[in-house]
Amino acid sequence: MSDANETAAESPNPPLADEAISPALAPVRDVGAGALELVQAGRGLWSVFVRTLYWTFAGRREPGAAVEQCFEIGNKSAFFISVTLGFIGMILVFQSALQALRVVPDLQMLGATFIEILVRDLAASIGALMLATRVGAGIAAEVGSMVVTEQVDALRMSGVDPVHYLIVPRFVASIIMTPVLILWGGFVSLFAGMATAYFIFDVNPSTFLNPVLLDWGDFSIGFAKCFAYGAAIPIVSGYCGLSTHGGSEGVGWATTRAVVNSSLATIILNFFISGAGFAIFPV
Repeated sequence: MSDANETAAESPNPPLADEAISPALAPVRDVGAGALELVQAGRGLWSVFVRTLYWTFAGRREPGAAVEQCFEIGNKSAFFISVTLGFIGMILVFQSALQALRVVPDLQMLGATFIEILVRDLAASIGALMLATRVGAGIAAEVGSMVVTEQVDALRMSGVDPVHYLIVPRFVASIIMTPVLILWGGFVSLFAGMATAYFIFDVNPSTFLNPVLLDWGDFSIGFAKCFAYGAAIPIVSGYCGLSTHGGSEGVGWATTRAVVNSSLATIILNFFISGAGFAIFPV
């Protein structure tokens, strides 16, 4: 009895079990748990971001590591980006021409408008979303597999920061290759749209390739998005890989989270960069 009394005295208000919580308070509990998980994920992502920037400038370079990742990110994504942006260019020009013909019978500004949209937003945003699916999933799967096989723990025991060894080469390669891939995909999309306009709507290529609406603001916003997306995808995907747990099933969940979160990061960055761009370089 004395032991029971002492325990009761030490814990006058024991925590309620899940089944003891009122059904009316269950949504509040779920929202609170989700908010805490979001805050924890934000802290972890910020930590990976800061350490990535630190080791990028202060760390020792591994010979060939970034070059190998450039091949993995760049060369192996070129065909995927080309096909995707090529079809996007054809679809957008086709639909835009159909809508324009309902208003005016003249398609002289079709190419100029398409080029401005392509440079300012379309190529970077669509290309980054495609890279988030392929590159983001690959990074999360590789890093997550190393986590569940305890290779990352071995790195920590050897005094090596996993971010320095695993994330930084992919970060540097993505910063380099994302603008290159988006620039290449933009040209593919441009010529695919030009071919669509010529063969379907009889728009002369010299008329379609009209850069009259382009200015330095469009190029600045487009390149800013390329570098921002190139930095966000490996950091978000690397964090998802490093936070993997639970064996092979956990690797699958990490891959899914990497694709979803990288795509979401791309959309959010697009909103803020576009807003800042329109404020600095109004149309």
